[in-house]
Amino acid sequence: MVLPIGDAPNPRGVPIVTYLLIAANIAVYVLVAVPLEAVRPAPGDPVLAEYLRALSHAMQGRVPVAVLARQVSAYDLFVFTHAFRPAEPSASALLLSLFLHAGFLHLAGNMLFLWIYGDNVERRLGPVRYLVAYLGTGVVATLTHWASSPGSQIPVVGASGAISGVLGFYFVWFPRNVVRLLWFIPPFIGQVVEVPARIVLGFYLVLDNVLPYLVTRGEGGVAHAAHIGGFIAGVVLAWIGDRTALSSRSARFDGDGARDDDDVAALVDDGRFAEAAAAYLGRSSPVRRGALSPDRALALAEWLRRHGHVDAALVTLRRIVRDAPPGPATAAAHVALGRILLDDLDQPTPAYQHFLAALDAGGSADVVAAARAGLAEITARQKRQVGRVRRLE
Repeated sequence: MVLPIGDAPNPRGVPIVTYLLIAANIAVYVLVAVPLEAVRPAPGDPVLAEYLRALSHAMQGRVPVAVLARQVSAYDLFVFTHAFRPAEPSASALLLSLFLHAGFLHLAGNMLFLWIYGDNVERRLGPVRYLVAYLGTGVVATLTHWASSPGSQIPVVGASGAISGVLGFYFVWFPRNVVRLLWFIPPFIGQVVEVPARIVLGFYLVLDNVLPYLVTRGEGGVAHAAHIGGFIAGVVLAWIGDRTALSSRSARFDGDGARDDDDVAALVDDGRFAEAAAAYLGRSSPVRRGALSPDRALALAEWLRRHGHVDAALVTLRRIVRDAPPGPATAAAHVALGRILLDDLDQPTPAYQHFLAALDAGGSADVVAAARAGLAEITARQKRQVGRVRRLE
């Protein structure tokens, strides 16, 4: 068995929405599930008869109805009545199902994943957008299950669809992070092993969900389609967010007299950075790739940051790393991005991605030293430290 226990980098801070979501799920389980699990339904309850018919049909009659009836609790009927059933969908059940769980282990596993992965995604998105993304991808996950099993009378419950959406965001935005796994498999029994996050999340998506879904054709006890749908929704939203950031124009420079035929490179060379910024970031037509060489774009980004236009500097630097081949200029752009994210926006984990990318890009000695200094700062900010770990690359 392998148990995830954390990720890195994981800077200090309180992910308030993640903690509130964990608290809400636990509260629903303690206040609703635990009391009702101890209560047997009345034998003449019509909901009980309907539930037993649905359950027997789903199990294809393999278990006698009398045996199923002895195992039913009032909580089972509560879930059957109020959770999302594909055959009888309702809008209220879409959200309620995200906070209902099938048992303690189901709850514990989901909350562990949310605790590990949620805080970095929340910090990147901000509390409000993170909450909207969590609930939104959870709804998409449930609707994906509905599309895969439209006639099913079996309720789908659990936060795992929404958490899969969080994992999708994480997969796109933090490719260089590692996940700390406590191994109970030889030869690493009892040891903490750091594994690249994308490998862990790839295993989760393909081995834990895609393959089981294809084998069982969606008829198993786990809503694999919901997990797949939530994960893909998170990936798509993160990708759209990145593309929007690359193509965005700066409202600060709108109407500053920029013309589509302005020679941006000449303006930078002449030191007319305000006009260059207007031409590069404020024009109405899309800026063609290659309008600025990497060195000129770096100079413009430095001027933008120095004059308080941090968002515009980020757009300029992101275009460098998108368009330029790996090399000294790209490495310098990654370091500049990392410094802005770390110093100006307090986003250590996104900064971590850029400092490592700078090392891979092959920069000058000064750029490499700056990247290593940034990584050391992020390491010092860690929330949780692990003494001895092995790393799998």
